[in-house]
Amino acid sequence: MTAPHPLADELAGVRVTVAGLGVSGVPAARALHALGAVVTVVNSGDDERARAEAEELRELGVTVRLGDGDTLPEGTALVVTAPGWKPTSPLFAAAEAAGVEVWGDVELAWRLRGADGRKPAPWLAVTGTNGKTTTVQMLASILRAAGLRTAAVGNIGVSVLDAVLGKEEYDVLAVELSSYQLHWAPSVRPHSAVVLNLAPDHLDWHGSMAAYAADKGRIYEGNQVACVYNTADPATEALVREADVEEGARAIGFTLGSPAPSQFGVVDGILLDRAFVEGRQKNAQELAEVSDVQPPAPHNIANALAAAALARAFGVEPAAVRDGLRAFRPDAHRIALVETVDEVAYVDDSKATNTHAAEASLAAYESIVWIAGGLAKGATFDELVARSAPRLRGVVLIGADRALIREALARHAPEVPVTDLERTDTGAMSAAVEAARKLSRPGDTVLLAPACASMDMFTNYGERGEAFAEAVRALAPESAGHDK
Repeated sequence: MTAPHPLADELAGVRVTVAGLGVSGVPAARALHALGAVVTVVNSGDDERARAEAEELRELGVTVRLGDGDTLPEGTALVVTAPGWKPTSPLFAAAEAAGVEVWGDVELAWRLRGADGRKPAPWLAVTGTNGKTTTVQMLASILRAAGLRTAAVGNIGVSVLDAVLGKEEYDVLAVELSSYQLHWAPSVRPHSAVVLNLAPDHLDWHGSMAAYAADKGRIYEGNQVACVYNTADPATEALVREADVEEGARAIGFTLGSPAPSQFGVVDGILLDRAFVEGRQKNAQELAEVSDVQPPAPHNIANALAAAALARAFGVEPAAVRDGLRAFRPDAHRIALVETVDEVAYVDDSKATNTHAAEASLAAYESIVWIAGGLAKGATFDELVARSAPRLRGVVLIGADRALIREALARHAPEVPVTDLERTDTGAMSAAVEAARKLSRPGDTVLLAPACASMDMFTNYGERGEAFAEAVRALAPESAGHDK
């Protein structure tokens, strides 16, 4: 580091244990070592990747223990954890018993802002059960369109520590924060923040829905300008009401309907701002058209409104919101059209790994052959099926926990034809696509929105989506459209 930092004095010579390697743990170990801390990394795994990362750190003088994530190294004065480690891990129990504080990598990044003497970049922060990555990427696109130096960082795959400590100077950061990261980040105080939605997820990690929501709500603590919430999800507004914010910070809602004062919304296909305009009781500012958002599915319009609200809270002009949304393209496997074959659209939303995400995806289409199933992660499917039943032309079930969805279909959509594929090998996706083709009619959408995790059949949701796309393209290459 090129300039003194208060943490350098606090941590020089202090024994710090980093829990976990990977995209979070490795940058944390490097940063702490550079601050003069005596760093030991503990990691439960001992695979090829872990050994390679361990070797890099050992060359710096960092101690790494592979295959032992439970034991607190002797003399530890601080633990810095990667986000995936459960609060109930034996390591943290030992830390609590010893009176040792635990920080997450995001907490460390927050405390290290300005370590090089530069003015710290404000954070515009995003969390929620679904839509975080898309919203953060939309936000970064809008900020870039406004001429601001920015990056999408955090849970999105780019370490926030790397962004804070790197050579690149930023005017503002678009930060995606998971509930895991927020749990270990008590000091983070964003400029403005949003909780996009709340639905049961990761309850095995948090222990209860109340604990999960409380960790999400931490993102509003200390907000300076805007606490953005979803008017269709009262739980997000409740978190705003409970937050301790800076004087003058405002609650800003977003809605797919007509916006009230201090809200963002949609009227006649136009995205509107009635929050950051003069005379908001009577006036609204046009920002963009629904057609500027790709894909223009309802849940994606909601993401765009949330991103626009954060950008406007930071002072971005309306034209930049429009230009940024037009420039944005979603990542693969997020409600992406693969091909149109025989007048049937085949859409890959493999990223829909829980019921909340799948319901949003299903709501985007009128007549659907749904490919679903995988690892349920303790989820139930009755509400999802009951709400989506009118849209279902047919269902193809795959994966280890497909019986749970089949049973919900029998209860709430008994008239919908179901193909239940007993295979759980990776080749089952070709059979699923072929079965969906047989159930479909011109004008339908064959939608992969599994509502389940993928690890029973695939390495991750990306591999599952690629298998779907490959199977679709093999259906009838000569007749497939290419209007992606």
